[in-house]
Amino acid sequence: MSMGKPQERIRTICRACGHGGCGVYVAVENGQPVKIHADWDNPVSKGYTCKKAHAALELQHHPDRLLHPMQRVGARGEGKWQRLPWDDALGIVAERLSRIKAESGAESVVFGHGTGRDFHRFLYRVANLFGTPNVLTPGHMCYLPRIAVCKALGMDIPLVDYDNQPKCVLVWGSNHLISNPDENKGINLAKTMQAGTRLIVVDPRRNRLTDKAELWLQVRPGTDSALALGMLHVIVKEGLCDREFVANHTTGFDQFRRRLDDYPPDVVERITWVPAEKIVAAARIYATIKPAALQWGVGVEQNVNCVDADRALIYLVALTGNLDVPGGNVIFGIPPGLPRAKFSSFDALPETQRAKMLGADRYRLGATINRITPHVVWDAIEHGDPYPVRSLVVFASNSLMARENARRVYEILSKRIEFFVAADIFRTPTTELADVVLPAATWLEHDNIADYWKVHGYIFPRNKVVEPAGEARSDHVILNELGRKLGFADQFWEHYEDSLDYILAPAGVTWQQFKQMPWLQNKPVYRKHERQGFRSASGKLDLYLQQYADWGYDPLPGFVEPPESPAREPEFLEQYPLILTTGTRIFNYFGSEHRQSPTLRKTHPDPLVELHPEAAAARGIADGDWVRIRSPRGEVRMRARLFDGVDPRVVSAEFGWWFPEKGPPDYGWSESNINVLTDDAPPLDPGMGATNLKGLMCEVVKE
Repeated sequence: MSMGKPQERIRTICRACGHGGCGVYVAVENGQPVKIHADWDNPVSKGYTCKKAHAALELQHHPDRLLHPMQRVGARGEGKWQRLPWDDALGIVAERLSRIKAESGAESVVFGHGTGRDFHRFLYRVANLFGTPNVLTPGHMCYLPRIAVCKALGMDIPLVDYDNQPKCVLVWGSNHLISNPDENKGINLAKTMQAGTRLIVVDPRRNRLTDKAELWLQVRPGTDSALALGMLHVIVKEGLCDREFVANHTTGFDQFRRRLDDYPPDVVERITWVPAEKIVAAARIYATIKPAALQWGVGVEQNVNCVDADRALIYLVALTGNLDVPGGNVIFGIPPGLPRAKFSSFDALPETQRAKMLGADRYRLGATINRITPHVVWDAIEHGDPYPVRSLVVFASNSLMARENARRVYEILSKRIEFFVAADIFRTPTTELADVVLPAATWLEHDNIADYWKVHGYIFPRNKVVEPAGEARSDHVILNELGRKLGFADQFWEHYEDSLDYILAPAGVTWQQFKQMPWLQNKPVYRKHERQGFRSASGKLDLYLQQYADWGYDPLPGFVEPPESPAREPEFLEQYPLILTTGTRIFNYFGSEHRQSPTLRKTHPDPLVELHPEAAAARGIADGDWVRIRSPRGEVRMRARLFDGVDPRVVSAEFGWWFPEKGPPDYGWSESNINVLTDDAPPLDPGMGATNLKGLMCEVVKE
């Protein structure tokens, strides 16, 4: 009997979720991955892995994987496909995009991608060289608003410096132990808590962090900006600011202080439902315990107060002396290598084309970081306003599940868009509506520079573990080849690995050298504002943001009621009396991903909506009942979970649910998709166009 190859262990970086970045070793036998081990030396994940990483092994050869390029045959949504050679598939895509560009302009093609993907440097390079300013991402309401706000304030985003042990951590709208967001993994907060840090948590629902917190501020969904301003009111009125920072490094403090007069604790209590005494206590603890750090999540950004919440929270960090200090919130800077913006060729997009960015005249802050909100794309497809959009080219985004107002998205993708290209690892409800589908490789199947797009100062080699299944190719390779097919061969690479050398050249290493290294890091430098100020016109942190005033926005942060809220008219509230918050993190899944995994589905098989026992009893609902959640836009079904960790006036629904087991072409996409109930219509956040996913109104009835 012949012996197989001995087991080898390959060091790489997990990308089982959209955030990625956890160090792992993958054991390989006979050319197949068989086990995943934690990398205890990784400076970001520190030995942490999650069940999604281990489930990647059973998904590697799942029958629903896309293995060959395909072209639709017949009408959209009928599930009829023909297999294509790669050269033909990319040729069809390039020919159609080039024809549309010649007839209607490059702006009539919209590229897109899903959450935090590490190939988007290539996607932007293709889009910018092609000449379209329109790239559709989830960024308008997810993390990127704080990037845009920081840019407007003349700084980069400050992250928690866990390695220097904060004495207090204020966790705001971030279920950090489950969500493991981009730069920081939950293990860092867990270790900090074990060391005895004081913990304050702001969240509408109870979780593992609220149970361990010294103070839990159970905020009404959608009112985070008011709560932050209430805490700042206390800090300023009680003289708890860092006076040296205020005097030497800010402008507009007097105007900001007058704005805070509108947000005393008793007023903020009525808005947010957080008791005034808790607001005062939280403000005093955060302002006086040094160093203190803010770990905030995207929950604060998914509503009409998105930018104001981010502004207020950045001011909270800065005015308490916790900005860019060890153990506070630190601007770590870009990682080693070529700046990402240069790789993405943003300078290649002519100003005449940049001026055509959809929604740039309305959502001015988003335009400064090249982000658009979805409804402006749908408007252009449906109504030709301000010009027709004829093609969508989307990578790694199950858009039908991920985008707000899902029924409108279905109408767009199934009937309105002229030419739709989707690249993904699996067949999904979204790929079933495409004209051409391109099969993508998994994180185990390609080389890459991991975390190159993040701002914690590190980059890591993501070493290929196995060869791609079927004819799958990494998104990077697909986009590199598409760029060449579109006529920009001199701006792309004959071999994808050469692009990695291009990125690493300023760091003085090649890809072949880097793949043998654990990581590269640009070491943090603290208190940079004391030496170089801020990149603003004043050179300081402007609390009164003149650029916002010039755009016609409020130059100071404030609060407005969400368009649907308990302040609505009685007739509306009689139909929809409960506040709906969406997007609760599910440990087993990331967004709409991983529903194909038997292991993950076994322990979380059904979509859940959490109701307080009082609200459930009033509606005759028992734990485990199937219920219908209704909003002005429709209804979906979920299984009820009775949970006293939400306010009786609030229900919390999961996100991203579809059912691969129901098969193509429908996959049950609308049955439990909470985005059937969300809306994409204005009023949205005025600066970013962030959508109201928190603080909607609904009713729940037993099925």
